[in-house]
Amino acid sequence: MACEPHPIPSMLVMSAGTGGTSATLGRFIRYKGYDTELTVVDPENSVFYDCYLSGDRQLTSSASSRIEGIGRPKVEHSFQPDVIDHMMKIPDASSIATILWLENLIGRKAGASTGTNLWGALQVAQQMVQNGQKGSIVTLLCDSGERYLDTYYDTRWVQDNIGDLSEPAAVLARFT
Repeated sequence: MACEPHPIPSMLVMSAGTGGTSATLGRFIRYKGYDTELTVVDPENSVFYDCYLSGDRQLTSSASSRIEGIGRPKVEHSFQPDVIDHMMKIPDASSIATILWLENLIGRKAGASTGTNLWGALQVAQQMVQNGQKGSIVTLLCDSGERYLDTYYDTRWVQDNIGDLSEPAAVLARFT
């Protein structure tokens, strides 16, 4: 980032698996005294977002996240809401639509947690533009999508397990 116009990110956007990475990044941002804010994005059926809003660390969900690698049905000890500036609940359809949009854009497949992160980063970018803010946004592209060919990249599986992607796809079309 040293060669970028805004080398210190305005926002870091990332999802929570167990919450440990977001906790570490949030503590590091504060330790260094950066003006960077941390936004954690959370998929459907995960309790982290609700814990962040309510402060209730005993929350549980009867369903598991459909976005592999992120979201939990219970609040993990490593999840530290006190170092998070903002959280967003990201619909699973938005995560999947985003990885399909990204594949069309760059010609590479990514995993669904990348879609969650990127959807959140795009929402942050849109909000920054609306507010007349300048700065950089950093997120993580977590994994390759090659291992999800029979799930997230299979139209029938997506229709049966995630549902209609037309609404988030229309939102993403405005970014191209």
